[in-house]
Amino acid sequence: MPNNMEILIDRKQIADGVARIGQEITRDFAGQSVILVGVLKGACLFLSDLARQIDLEATFDFIAVRSYGTKKESAGEVQLIKDVTTPLEDKNVILVEDILDTGLTFTFLKKLLLARKPRTLKFAALLDKPSRRQMPVEADYVGFKIPDKFVVGYGLDYAERFRNLADICIFSEDAGK
Repeated sequence: MPNNMEILIDRKQIADGVARIGQEITRDFAGQSVILVGVLKGACLFLSDLARQIDLEATFDFIAVRSYGTKKESAGEVQLIKDVTTPLEDKNVILVEDILDTGLTFTFLKKLLLARKPRTLKFAALLDKPSRRQMPVEADYVGFKIPDKFVVGYGLDYAERFRNLADICIFSEDAGK
């Protein structure tokens, strides 16, 4: 980790939060199966760890969207880059995202996935940044509420860098150089 980054959520806290969400999903869907749909690229580490914490039959698929116009600001539009290949009709679907920020991506994906007629559609976000919300949405499962800081690590990036950090850190412009 670059010396000039401050840890916001350390790896132990992340593991505890992911385990808690896994327990909640296991409880809510007891005796049923779920399909985890991870939003690439940021949610890949979260989905991987979460899947191992769910004590149910669970499969997963991935979807990719583009929603950021610049490195740190939302473009306001969402474009589908890769769609799921798993049929979702009459299935319990959990959309897995690294961060719930403006709500634009979630709103876009919710509409897209509901059109596939799942039995249920729930939303799991590792991080929730409610101060940036532009759409009135909430996640069903949240790891951590965070302040309005730009964060990297555990899948989250700055210009594709820092995804591999084990902790979630507050991004420093100095670290980007």
